[in-house]
Amino acid sequence: MSAEVERFFSEQSPLASEVASFRPRAQQREMALAVAGAIRDNAILVVEAGTGTGKTFAYLVPALLAGGKVIISTGTKNLQDQLFQKDLPMVRDALKAPVSVALLKGRANYVCHYHLERAQTDGMFKTREDIKHLGKIKNYAKVSDSGDKSGLADVPENAPVWIQVTSTRDNCLGQECPSHKECFVLKARSDAMKADIVVVNHHLFFADVMLRDEGVAELLPACNTVIFDEAHQLPETASLFFGETLSTTLLLDLARDTRIEAAASAKDFAPLPKACDELGKAARDLRLVFKKEGRMPAAATESFKEWPVALKTLSEKLAQLNSLLEKQAERSEGLENCWQRGQGLAGQLKQWQGEAPPPQPSPGGRGSSSSPRPLAGEGLGERGEDGVVRWLEIFHHSLQLNTTPLSIAKIFEKQIGGSARAWIFTSATLAVKQDFSHYQNEMGLLKAQTACWDSPFNYGEQALLYVPADLPDPNSEGYTEAVVQAALPLLEASRGRAFLLFTSLRAMQRAHEILQAEFDRRGWDYPLLLQGEGSRSELLTRFRSLGNAVLLGSQSFWEGVDVRGDALSLVIIDKLPFAPPDDPVLAARIAQLNKQGRNAFMEYQLPRAIITLKQGAGRLIRDETDRGVLMICDPRLISKPYGRRVWQSLPPMKRTRDEAEAVAFFQGTAEIQVVRA
Repeated sequence: MSAEVERFFSEQSPLASEVASFRPRAQQREMALAVAGAIRDNAILVVEAGTGTGKTFAYLVPALLAGGKVIISTGTKNLQDQLFQKDLPMVRDALKAPVSVALLKGRANYVCHYHLERAQTDGMFKTREDIKHLGKIKNYAKVSDSGDKSGLADVPENAPVWIQVTSTRDNCLGQECPSHKECFVLKARSDAMKADIVVVNHHLFFADVMLRDEGVAELLPACNTVIFDEAHQLPETASLFFGETLSTTLLLDLARDTRIEAAASAKDFAPLPKACDELGKAARDLRLVFKKEGRMPAAATESFKEWPVALKTLSEKLAQLNSLLEKQAERSEGLENCWQRGQGLAGQLKQWQGEAPPPQPSPGGRGSSSSPRPLAGEGLGERGEDGVVRWLEIFHHSLQLNTTPLSIAKIFEKQIGGSARAWIFTSATLAVKQDFSHYQNEMGLLKAQTACWDSPFNYGEQALLYVPADLPDPNSEGYTEAVVQAALPLLEASRGRAFLLFTSLRAMQRAHEILQAEFDRRGWDYPLLLQGEGSRSELLTRFRSLGNAVLLGSQSFWEGVDVRGDALSLVIIDKLPFAPPDDPVLAARIAQLNKQGRNAFMEYQLPRAIITLKQGAGRLIRDETDRGVLMICDPRLISKPYGRRVWQSLPPMKRTRDEAEAVAFFQGTAEIQVVRA
């Protein structure tokens, strides 16, 4: 296979006629050979490939050449669609490889015939637009081959009506569903079982491996290779699914679905809708205990006097509904399903409060597996308080009760161990100064092979790293104002064409207010775009088309954003992206590491911040002809001993602290020496 890989990435590559921008790159060829070797040896390989390496082709080519079944997991559904619709067909055609490809998403992405019919008959809609959308979905379901909601552009993906016409793991009736034979989810799974290459996303992969629900678990036994793209997202995603989450949204969904099922199958039983109303009120009241959004450890609820009463009331109302459902469950599959869900939620609630051990799945039956789900905290030493952290997250309309393992390393190691298949983990940001130990320790990949290839772009000529002098401490009052004032000369020199990336929404909002006032005062006509004023894709489309816009973003714009050409020439980052120290999961992990006599800051907090910073910095240079300035405002990059480790992990750009040199870079007149680590 090595010879075929070499040929594919040579001057005579069949891709040259398919892709006008294709150029042979040593980094891409070497990465492809490393992936081919890992597939051949059924090895674990962790790969960092800098922006512009072409890592997608570098793993697709050997995966298709090797044959066998391959699962490719991506960070987002957008990337998933791009792989399936564009990259895979292109490589398959170039290789003339006779492979079949399937796309598999979570069930919430597919129209459910049963719930669509229920919504038409008994659904309660808040707006006329919901009713109009329902009609379009009904027509789409009649003609669509996949039922994938992304195929219906006329109904926005975030339209409220989708919740009523799609299924969840909880409210799916399985084989008892009257529309079982027409099920779009089952068709997608069937296609995936038959395909050689299956494209999924990280959330689906972990939800399925843990819950045995979405189809991937059935694919794994026959799978030869698993490839994770955007693998830097895995620790967070895995933590989510290796833990437990109970939300007021799930309780409200149960109340809504029970009400609909009761209207269809138990109209003569008045206590049921009343119990649904009472559970809904109890769930909303639990959320209203807290005035502010945010996160807190479970112990912090002791300072809220309304909390114990609200939690007790919720438990009682859920128990009452379950008691009524038990008596009515035999009247329909829908009511039976609601009863099973209610019991599960009651068990989760008791578990979160420490009143019950984690539930074990029973072998056989709907939604179960003979292979039990690992318990949160399993493999972390003793299960219990030193293995997991219990915490709450308060959103605008909902509340989540979470149980998260302090470490996922042994759990994940157990998931991938003992299988004769290759595991490939790749991203542009996995290492700190080409050291993968942080990622390997976090993911339990200590035996993995590692490889790192720098970007083929000429950062020494194309980019400048500018750290302004004399900025105050990042935690001081007025820091955001100082950042904006330092940014204004660069924004003028770049003629807009900038991203301003912030570590908090509050700082982003404050900077937007200041910039709006400054633009008005100076008579600048650069369009000012703000995260939240539209979807990310809408804002990016506007940013690219305007050509001189200034976009302010927070977490959503630090990664997965690709703006090539002159529209983006300046990326400004307000602070080093350390996670908030009051985050309950982070605080518990720091405490555990320090208790073990380790340095939590150097081993955990700093590497995570560097990887996130590399993502943000990666927005600047996306092509061989791109040119621009990366402005990192945080003075700790220079003043702290760890600052050197941070900037040495970035691509080898020219560096300056002189504003005039940074401004001159936009005219191409700066004379600055390249400084390499």
